[in-house]
Amino acid sequence: MAFASATLGPWRAAGAVAAIGSAVSLGLHTVTGDFGLAVVAGALSVGLMLFFLVGGIGGVLGDRSTNSSEHRIRRWARAHPWQVAVVPAGALLVSDLVMRQVLTDEAFFSSVWDGLWRGALVAVVTGLIGTFGASRR
Repeated sequence: MAFASATLGPWRAAGAVAAIGSAVSLGLHTVTGDFGLAVVAGALSVGLMLFFLVGGIGGVLGDRSTNSSEHRIRRWARAHPWQVAVVPAGALLVSDLVMRQVLTDEAFFSSVWDGLWRGALVAVVTGLIGTFGASRR
């Protein structure tokens, strides 16, 4: 059910936010004179974090759906926000790890650490917003 509810997030909007966040991050590094694959990887990492954060929050909170199966999934997601929050956090961990290993010469455990703390941040924010957002409805 957690995977199903995560798929109902606003992934197009999350992609737009991620693209803007990555562009801003890359632009800030370029203005300061830094550039290279590590800078590109950092900007992509920011974008991935924003992508999974917005998508995860949308999957937990969601909107009213007309489809009865979607309605049941969203109701379950509002009742179990921490289980739903683990899905985008895990996806961020894996995608950030792979991206850093492909684009940079960063050590494996350093990449794992970066992915873990970013994934934990996504999980905590998504879970808290889901918990307090569900209690307000």
